[in-house]
Amino acid sequence: MAFGRLERTPGPQPMSDINMTPLIDVMLVLLVIFMITAPLMTSSLKLDLPRTDAAQPSDTPTFIAVSIDAGGHLFLADQNIDAVALAERIAQLAQANPQTEVQLRADQAVPYGRVAELIGIVQKGGLTRIGFVAAPPPAAP
Repeated sequence: MAFGRLERTPGPQPMSDINMTPLIDVMLVLLVIFMITAPLMTSSLKLDLPRTDAAQPSDTPTFIAVSIDAGGHLFLADQNIDAVALAERIAQLAQANPQTEVQLRADQAVPYGRVAELIGIVQKGGLTRIGFVAAPPPAAP
């Protein structure tokens, strides 16, 4: 019988490192969520743009987006605006930078006369660079 031995085994030492695995997992899940939702937040205004093969994305450094929906409502950068306020805002932008381009997005259901009125508002405001935005045709399978 071994009564004379008083050896003690040391207990486990406390861990002084931070476990990064759960933090990395949470960050990757958040990254995936933001990657999925970011393209959905680019434009909240639903327009049925005309389709053409010549539709190319624009890389103009300074531009404003003006839109007309099927009901004939005007939008400046996806915010509803009336014609008088739009004319004032266009005049302010023209004074700040006369080379600002107006990117016009009009629904297919909007009559041409309404689009011509909008072009007149923009030109009276002092901006002459107007680009028409169209959607590319759907890809053939």
